[in-house]
Amino acid sequence: MMAAPAPVESVQCFGRKKTAVAVTHCKRGRGLIKINGVPIEHVQPEILRYKAFEPILLLGRHRFAGVDMRIRVKGGGHTSQIYAIRQSIAKALVAFYQKYVDEQSKKEVKDIFIRYDRTLLVADPRRCEPKKFGGRGARSRFQKSYR
Repeated sequence: MMAAPAPVESVQCFGRKKTAVAVTHCKRGRGLIKINGVPIEHVQPEILRYKAFEPILLLGRHRFAGVDMRIRVKGGGHTSQIYAIRQSIAKALVAFYQKYVDEQSKKEVKDIFIRYDRTLLVADPRRCEPKKFGGRGARSRFQKSYR
């Protein structure tokens, strides 16, 4: 009789920014973080790379050493995707700590994130407003002439 395989300790979280959605699978591992199959160190565009690194830089590599993260991102533009990625990384780590580590260290991690930037854990609700008739955009109107 075969022994049952050890249950995989994993969590799945998503991050959103405008129309970009990033889904992170976080499981016990040795510190690998890949975005669409590419290591986080090689994320494009280069200028925004540090934004994706923010959760790691805030907490230090040691907190990420015991977990592997696989991130799938789609929709939106470059900037929105990076913001969705950083949010999903932060949320996944907090969820992992909640489920498999202890409540105290989860609270520490969460407080560090919220003190630095609330959007790391809370989605930005702003959306693009639809255009209306009688003008060029959502709010601006065509110029009115009296003569």
